[in-house]
Amino acid sequence: MKNFAQLIKTLDSSNKTNVKVDALTTYFKNASPEDKVWTIAILSHRRPPRPVNTTLLRLWANELANIPLWLFEESYHIVGDLAETIALIIPTTNEHSDKSLTEFLQEIISLKRKTDSEKKEYLQQNWMALNYYERFVFTKLITGSFRIGVSQKLMTRALSKAENVDEDALAYKLMGNWNPNTITFQELILDEKSSDYLSKPYPFYLAYPIEGEIEDLGNPEDWSIEHKWDGIRSQTIIRDNEIYVWSRGEELVSDKYPEFQSFAEIIPNGTVIDAEILAFPDNQIGTFNDLQARIGRKTISANLLEKVPVILKAYDILEWEGKDIRNLPYIERRKLLEDLYNEIKDLTTSFRLSERISLTSWEDVTKERERAREMRSEGLMLKRNTSPYQVGRKKGDWWKWKIEPLVIDAVLTYAMRGHGRRSNLFTDYTFALWQNNENGEKELVTFAKAYSGLTDAEFRKVDDFIKKNTLERFGPVRSVTPKLVFEIGFEGISLSKRHKSGIATRFPRILRWRQDKKIEEANSIEDLKNMIS
Repeated sequence: MKNFAQLIKTLDSSNKTNVKVDALTTYFKNASPEDKVWTIAILSHRRPPRPVNTTLLRLWANELANIPLWLFEESYHIVGDLAETIALIIPTTNEHSDKSLTEFLQEIISLKRKTDSEKKEYLQQNWMALNYYERFVFTKLITGSFRIGVSQKLMTRALSKAENVDEDALAYKLMGNWNPNTITFQELILDEKSSDYLSKPYPFYLAYPIEGEIEDLGNPEDWSIEHKWDGIRSQTIIRDNEIYVWSRGEELVSDKYPEFQSFAEIIPNGTVIDAEILAFPDNQIGTFNDLQARIGRKTISANLLEKVPVILKAYDILEWEGKDIRNLPYIERRKLLEDLYNEIKDLTTSFRLSERISLTSWEDVTKERERAREMRSEGLMLKRNTSPYQVGRKKGDWWKWKIEPLVIDAVLTYAMRGHGRRSNLFTDYTFALWQNNENGEKELVTFAKAYSGLTDAEFRKVDDFIKKNTLERFGPVRSVTPKLVFEIGFEGISLSKRHKSGIATRFPRILRWRQDKKIEEANSIEDLKNMIS
C-alpha cells in the first residue's frame, strides 16, 4: 500500500504528462504482479463495491477524531472531499502497516459481509495504522469513488513502457469484462488466449472538436460527412453465433437491448460494428432523455420496449469475416458496411445506416450542419476518406463539428461548494427561470445546474456574493438572494416529468455572467419550451 499511496500522491501533485507517465512506469516495474492488476483495475474504473455507507464512515471517523460532529461536517464542507477530510482529522500515530494493496482490497471486498461493529473495528484500526496519504487512499478505496487525474491512455502508455508490450495491443487486452480479483497479471497482460477474443471489443476511436476554420481541412471531397448522433456509442460483435453489445464505457449491455438479438442470425460471424444506440419512438430518432428510460434498467418490460424502442445506427465496421480491418481506409470499410446493410435491411428494422454525405464545398457542409437539430443530431462528424480506425483520441483524421448551443438567460438561486482546488469556493450553481404560478404571479422555477464556464476571478466574485447574500442553508447547499443573471448554454432540450420545470436540458454550462441584466430580464420556462423542435 505504501508504494501505491506514494504513486497516487505523485500523480495527484502534478499536471505534467511526462511526470505521471514516469511515475506509473516506475511503479509497474517494481510492483508485485497482484498489485499491478489491482492498480490497472483502479485506474480503469474497476473498483470493488462500497462496503460501508458514507454516513457510517463519517460517524466512525468523527468518533476516532474525538471532535464535535458539527465541526467534522463543517470541515467536510470546506475540504469538499470525504476521504481527505477523514485523513486530515484523524490523528497520526506511530503505528504502521506493511499490508500490500492487494491485501487491503481483498479485505475491503470481504468487509461487505461483516456486521457494522466488525466494519467499524476494521476501519478504525486501519485508519490509525496508516499515515495521512495512505489513509486518504485507503478511504478512497472504501468509498469506491477513486478519481485521479490519469486517463486510461496514460496508464496504458506507462504499462507499455514497463512491460515492453505494444500500446495498442494493451488497450485491446484491457477492454472487456475482466475481474481483478480472479485474473492474474500473466493472464491479463502477458498471455495470448484465443478464448478471450470471442467477446472482446476494440478500443474506440474518438474525434477531436474542430479547431480553427472548417476550410483549414483542405479539399472537402477528401472527407466523408455524417451527422453526430446523440446516443450511446457502442460496438456490436457477432462471433460464434453470439452477439455482444458493448458501450464505450466498457459495459456489456447485450441484455439491455433485446431488439438486437436477431442480428446474430442475419449478420455473418466475425463482424464488429461501430455504431450509436438511439431511442426510436414513433419511428423517429428520439432524444437522449428518451434513451435514459432504458439506461440502467435491470429488466426491460414489454411496455418499455414498446414505448421506447431503440435502433443501432451503424457508421463503421472494424472486423469482417473474422479479420481486423481497422487499418483499411475508412472509405473501404464504409463500402463493406453499406454492402452488409443492403443485404440485411429487409430482415430487421432495428439496424439502420448512418448516412454518409459527400459534399463538394465547405459552404454546403456548413448548411448541412445547420440542419442538425432538424435531424435530431448534435452536429457533424468529418472523417478523412483515407483514415484507418485508430485507438483513442487522435488528431487529424476524425473531427466533430457540433452545432452552437441553445442559449437562455437564467437566475442563480442555489449554490454549493466545488471540489478539488475549488472546494473552498461556491462554484456549483442551480439556476431558475420565470413562470406564472396558480395565482398568476411570477416565480422562479429551478431548471438546470452548472459548474463550469466562469474565470477564476469571476468565481471568486460570485462566491463573495453568495456568502453575503445567503438566505437559507440546507447542509452544504445555500439558497441565495436572486439577483445574478447568467447566460446558460446547452446541447439539447426535451420535455420531462422528472424535473420540476417539466424540461430536461442536455450538458448545461455557463457561457457568461450577464452583469448587464436585471433578474426581471431573465427568460421564462415558456421561452425554454418554445425551443423544443
